[in-house]
Amino acid sequence: MTQKKFNYQKAIEEIESIVNKIETGTPDVDQLSEMVKKAASLIKSCRDKLHDTGQELDNILSEFDQH
Repeated sequence: MTQKKFNYQKAIEEIESIVNKIETGTPDVDQLSEMVKKAASLIKSCRDKLHDTGQELDNILSEFDQH
């Protein structure tokens, strides 16, 4: 099974879309619950991606310090 590569920009766009739907619409309780769960999951994935990217950059920059 192949895992889909995470796309940070698409995740941000989807979060913005969910927020817009919540602000401009009147989702019922079930829809609202699902929207919030999806947004929370996307936010966690974005946060993880930022953390991982930060660590990668730190590792790359530390290699320069060693030379």
